[in-house]
Amino acid sequence: MYFAPPPSVTAEVFTRLPDRYRVRKPTAWANANRGGEAIDSFLEGPVFDRAGRLYVTDIPHGRIFRITPDGAWDLVAEYDGWPNGLKIHADGRILITCYKNGIMRLDPESGSVTPVLETAGSEGFRGVNDLTFAQNGDLYFTDQGQTGLQDPTGRVYRLRPSGELTCLIDTVPSPNGIVVDTAMKNLFVAVTRAQQIWRIPLNPGGLVSKVGVFAQLHGGMGGPDGIALDEEGCLIVAHTGFGSIWRLSPVAEPLLRVTSPAGHSTTNVAYGGPDRTTLFITESATGSILTAPMPAPGQLLFSHA
Repeated sequence: MYFAPPPSVTAEVFTRLPDRYRVRKPTAWANANRGGEAIDSFLEGPVFDRAGRLYVTDIPHGRIFRITPDGAWDLVAEYDGWPNGLKIHADGRILITCYKNGIMRLDPESGSVTPVLETAGSEGFRGVNDLTFAQNGDLYFTDQGQTGLQDPTGRVYRLRPSGELTCLIDTVPSPNGIVVDTAMKNLFVAVTRAQQIWRIPLNPGGLVSKVGVFAQLHGGMGGPDGIALDEEGCLIVAHTGFGSIWRLSPVAEPLLRVTSPAGHSTTNVAYGGPDRTTLFITESATGSILTAPMPAPGQLLFSHA
């Protein structure tokens, strides 16, 4: 390591998936991704709505939950899919990256989940993972599937409000979490199996060039998963398999480590609270939501053109 260990804080357990929603059973997703383990949940995709309620997905059981500010859980939807990432557009639309079905839309009132983008042309996706909206309404998402060092062909797409779909890059070994900066100049992608964060410059002409490694993690049993930005331009990285969250400066210097008091599957993050300085973390192995105070507010959402 080139840096001294950064300061470290321990997160707290805010709430956990209630027992009434926990039925441990085998699933096809767990057979492929969790070594066949029978699991009661695998939480991902945290995002807050305008009312301050936290939405999370449960991949193997096709469920979407909503959590009130005081920690009460409500099952919003249950459908035939594997929902992973979830984001809310400025106009209130809730979109899901569903490994099984592509990009989906959630109606939080009825609980219906309907297709938005099921294929790229006529070809199916490998297995979409996470998504993010830019300030102009462009949607960026990762198509991870089972790619990795053995098959570095994961893809990153851009879907414009007009419906124009572009594959920006198709040489990524396991593209996972994704976030775009407020100025729409840089797209960051967590490359799980390479233990890296890639930076994709967003050139006005649309040409993708000079893609590089923004940060290199040390390794471990997982890798970088969900990511976010704060208002100081620092990148927040959920390091799954290591039970940690890293805060990296705009030049990738480690500034803070948040450790989990529960399991090691720290998969994703979202900023919440009245001043957006509380980090909410999905700990998937235990079905828990963790919280930690952070030095700066999270990137402002809901301001798309």
